[in-house]
Amino acid sequence: MTVPDVLGLVWVLAALLMIAGWLWQWRHQNAGIVDVLWAAGLAMSAVLCATLGTGARPPRLLLALSGALWGARLAWHLWGRVRWEGEDGRYRYLRSHWQGSQLKWFAFFQLQAGLVVLFSVPFVIAAANRATRPGWLAVAVAIWCASVGGESLADTQLARFRADPANRGRTCERGLWRYSRHPNYFFEWLHWFTYVALAVAPPPAGWHSSAPSSCWPYCASSAVSPLPKRRRCAPAARTTALTKSAPRCCSRGHLADEFCQRGFLHE
Repeated sequence: MTVPDVLGLVWVLAALLMIAGWLWQWRHQNAGIVDVLWAAGLAMSAVLCATLGTGARPPRLLLALSGALWGARLAWHLWGRVRWEGEDGRYRYLRSHWQGSQLKWFAFFQLQAGLVVLFSVPFVIAAANRATRPGWLAVAVAIWCASVGGESLADTQLARFRADPANRGRTCERGLWRYSRHPNYFFEWLHWFTYVALAVAPPPAGWHSSAPSSCWPYCASSAVSPLPKRRRCAPAARTTALTKSAPRCCSRGHLADEFCQRGFLHE
């Protein structure tokens, strides 16, 4: 299959998955399921791209394992939050802002299906790598272990913090959360460089095509996301957002202000 064929198949499967998710949120009034399905959709996409890819077997095998395990872990973690907690404040805001319009929710879920395709581009590139370079495969494994291990640790630390009723409405500043407002996001971003290492091949392919693929999906998805940004009252001197200093809580933006004023924020 050609690359457009593979990505087209990913889109069809992701769209069907998101239709099921849209129906689920309609029934349960909890749109957090979209995050679970996004992670699960990427796990599915990694296996599909590796299976249909034309590259060497070792990179494709590692692609299937790393993508599937990362996506499955994240989906399971997010499902725990959706199952045991109420709807996330960002989605409660959208439900209020959209006045419960299911047409808008349908479009939102289908947008996430499109993002699954967008984030699958690194998988397709890695699956097409015809070279087997043991050194770069080892680098890929090291990056995956460090990033997924760090993300799991950050998620566990935050879950323990949130489980304590005394911390309700407070900002987590324990463990990795002392050094970044979103250490889980940082490690998730780092994880995508696994596929850069898997895609390294002799010129003209390799770095020229694979390196940007780990970064531009994040940039694009941030640009098109309709969700209002969360604002935290974490001290800027102690907590950073990945590598930038923390913004002031509820900085003047009509969505962010309304979001905070209506009390939709929670840890």
